Amino acid sequence: MSLGSDPLDALEIPDGTTVEEHDLVTESDVIVGGQSTIEFGVRGRNVVAGERVRFGGDIEAEGDCRLDTWCDVAGNVLVGENAYLGERVHVGGRLMVSGDLDIGDDVDIEEGFEANGWIVIRNPVPTLVFYFIVLSQLLRLGENDAAGELADSLKGESEHQPLTIPRGSTVSDDAWRASTPATVGDGCRLHGNIRAESIDVGEDNNIFGSLRAREDIVVRSGTRIHGDVTTRNGTVTIEEGARVLGDVSCGELELHEGALVDGTMRARGEMRIHSSDPTRDIE
Repeated sequence: MSLGSDPLDALEIPDGTTVEEHDLVTESDVIVGGQSTIEFGVRGRNVVAGERVRFGGDIEAEGDCRLDTWCDVAGNVLVGENAYLGERVHVGGRLMVSGDLDIGDDVDIEEGFEANGWIVIRNPVPTLVFYFIVLSQLLRLGENDAAGELADSLKGESEHQPLTIPRGSTVSDDAWRASTPATVGDGCRLHGNIRAESIDVGEDNNIFGSLRAREDIVVRSGTRIHGDVTTRNGTVTIEEGARVLGDVSCGELELHEGALVDGTMRARGEMRIHSSDPTRDIE
């Protein structure tokens, strides 16, 4: 069993995530589902990737880095603590590990590697495999409380929610594409169009791209969307202080007083404008 057989259920971008010179930067952990393509480099706390994930730049992990089988990294991998590389991983640059290194068979590191701790050559068991097995069994047995406690314990002492990218997703300067719901935290600065099942964008974000979903889209206060907002059948909600520098097209529209839309607004169903005084709502 591999990480790729247990897809993550949402694209979740935590508070303060930014794209800086082709690097995806967060203070949180980064968890990438199998068979995804990340055309950026990645900088985070711990970095975990499922099988056959491709990274288009460097990986910099303050803590641990775990790459499942057949992962491909175009640049260097710099790890502040321990590293775990499954079999047939390819690293186009250099691997530098401050702690221990567990490395599988047929790993190709083009510019060599260095580890300050123990070096063990074997096929390390992916951490998330064990997590998903135990969690799925608890849920199957109806032990929801125990499953919740396990999930909470795995969060560790981090103050930040992890950045999670579901299986089979693509992240690039052009677009963030996922077949699951997507959530963006507060204070993020992102490049690329976001394509997902549904999209919830938090406060005070700058997104240089459009939003497109099959279901609902929410744009919260203080956020700027530099593009169109489109949903096929869902409702678009634009809160007070948010701004869309493009067109809005949706099934239904909820527009709050103080929200700005620079383009045209089209709703096949109901269009509702909410004022700060609920007795003055306009339909």
